[in-house]
Amino acid sequence: MSEHDRGDEQRTGEVHPRVKVTDKRRIHQEGGAEAEEPRSPAPATPQTELEQARAEAAEYKDHLLRLKAEFDNYRKRVLKEQTRAVEMASEPLVRRLLEVLDEFDLALVAAEQRPDFEKFLRGVELVYAKLLDSLRAEGLERIPAAGEPFDPELHEALMQTGEGDGEPVVADVFRQGYRMRGRVLRPAGVKVVRK
Repeated sequence: MSEHDRGDEQRTGEVHPRVKVTDKRRIHQEGGAEAEEPRSPAPATPQTELEQARAEAAEYKDHLLRLKAEFDNYRKRVLKEQTRAVEMASEPLVRRLLEVLDEFDLALVAAEQRPDFEKFLRGVELVYAKLLDSLRAEGLERIPAAGEPFDPELHEALMQTGEGDGEPVVADVFRQGYRMRGRVLRPAGVKVVRK
């Protein structure tokens, strides 16, 4: 405290608190001039706010559409996989029943050679037709063979005759071939002729 302040204090008997002054001006070190306070951005106008909101909404909409497309693709893929799994679940059964069809083929051939088995033949034909219809409902179809050009994807050559250079042709069918929904389950066992 200065002498002058003490004298005032003694005369009046009052104690005055010291006042501290802080200079908040900023001074550039180079020029010594007062630095400007950083300005806050200008208040947004309703038009700018609207444009920002529209841009943000467009971004959200685009994101939503992408998510929707991804979900739709996922749903379709899962549905396709489930359908395929259900279709292929019956394949082992159909493979086992192919042997039954083979036995029916043999029984029909034997019955045609003996006319006294006419009733037996008719019964076997009905059972055979019913079994074949049931398997067709599952997607089974016979592979055409007799008279067709030989196709190693569809036919298995069990016998071959002829020495010609012509295209091989299926002359006889020893065992029927089958496919299910376009996929070969078993190729037809055939006799191939080259002319």
